[in-house]
Amino acid sequence: MEYAAGIFIKSWDILEQAQLDKFRIWFGGYVAGFYGDNETVNANIKLKENHSHRTCKEVLYLAGELGLDENQKLISETIALLHDVGRFEQFVKYCTYCDAKSLDHCRLGLEVLEKNQVLDGIDRREKLLIEKAIEYHGRKELPSGLDGRCLLFSKLIRDADKLDVFYVVMKYYKQYRDNPQDFKLGIELPDEPGYSAHVVNELLCGRCVDNRQLRKLNDLKLSLLGWVYDVNFTSTLKRIKQCGYLEKLLGFLPADEDIERVKEKILGYVDFRIEQDGK
Repeated sequence: MEYAAGIFIKSWDILEQAQLDKFRIWFGGYVAGFYGDNETVNANIKLKENHSHRTCKEVLYLAGELGLDENQKLISETIALLHDVGRFEQFVKYCTYCDAKSLDHCRLGLEVLEKNQVLDGIDRREKLLIEKAIEYHGRKELPSGLDGRCLLFSKLIRDADKLDVFYVVMKYYKQYRDNPQDFKLGIELPDEPGYSAHVVNELLCGRCVDNRQLRKLNDLKLSLLGWVYDVNFTSTLKRIKQCGYLEKLLGFLPADEDIERVKEKILGYVDFRIEQDGK
């Protein structure tokens, strides 16, 4: 029995490397079917394909920090590989990655996996565990009452997902700022000056921002800063700090008194969590 972040985990996992290799082959073939002649579609499909592979690396990093065994790492990587499998059909059908404007990409992903019988060859308990982690990764909050195994893997994918999204937005916000005319990815919110006061207030109160409250692009950037309040593992916060993601994100926002207050609040929170973990 292992102990990871306050969660007891029994090691009955039997997922094997060969099964994960098959998942990788299926995933590559499935995604390839969405590429075509439209450069905008191709750019967005490539975005999520690369994101899925990088999330695998992030989840393995976190699993290593938590001391999970090899079978548990295989489960973690399988979840990371498949967590956004619904995104490809979502974008091709609706030309957006916004669930509110289309449909729940997590549930769509589960339908894709079921239709293609991707997980049918593994232990029933593992199949359910993987499906639940995929279903829950996009929710604002995890459901209460999850058992130790489901809770652990759900927290892992949520943190790993955030780590790579931070990486992605830094890269693409810079591209958009430097050359907006040639930017082929969608900007879901109006790129207008300023930001919404209620978004700043949520962050200063130590709360994540509801996506339904976002009105402009700077609101979205601010909401990403608030993700630190929903980070589960101190190792994730350490990685965020090491990569300088928060400071880089703040650099895309106006330099004024409100943003400075947000900066002090967010960076202070991260430092406090890391310091408390070290005691």
